[in-house]
Amino acid sequence: MIRYALICDNGHDFESWFPTSASFEEQAKRGFVACPLCNSIKVERAIMAPNVARTDRGSKQRPEKMQIEAQAVSSDSGSAAAAPAPVALMGEKEIAFREMVTALHAHVTANAEHVGPRFADEALKIHHGESDSRPIYGEASLDDARMLHEEGVEFLPLPRLPGTGN
Repeated sequence: MIRYALICDNGHDFESWFPTSASFEEQAKRGFVACPLCNSIKVERAIMAPNVARTDRGSKQRPEKMQIEAQAVSSDSGSAAAAPAPVALMGEKEIAFREMVTALHAHVTANAEHVGPRFADEALKIHHGESDSRPIYGEASLDDARMLHEEGVEFLPLPRLPGTGN
C-alpha cells in the first residue's frame, strides 16, 4: 500500500492509501478521489518526505517503548498506576472528519435499504426502471463500480467507519 499526501484545487490537504501508484492515477482520472472537506475531485499528489525504514538499529528498542515497558514492570510490582498506552493525537480536522463519516453512515443506514452483495445488480435494475426507485446501499467490487460508472449509474463509495479496520 502507498500513502499519498494529497491536495485539492481549494488548497485542502489530506492523505489517502492506494494499492499502487497506477491505482491512484486511475481513480483520480475517473473522479473517484475527492477532497473530504469540499468534495472537489481536482486532486493532486502533494510533495511529501519519504518514509524510510532504518536498518542500522538491529533489534534495539525505541526509547519510548523501553520507558513504557519499564513503567509496566514497576506497576506490576505493587504500584496502583497502570502503564500508559500508546496513543495518537488527532487535530480538529481529523476529529470533524470522523464525525462526518459517522453521521454519513448513520444517515445512509436510517434512510436506505441494505441490499448487501446484490448492490450492483439492484442499482442496475433501478437505473433501467426494472425495479422501484429507492435509496440502497451495499457492497460492490471495483469491477462492479466500473461497470456501474460506465452505465451512468449515480452512486457514492462510502468511506469505512472509524475503528472498523484498515
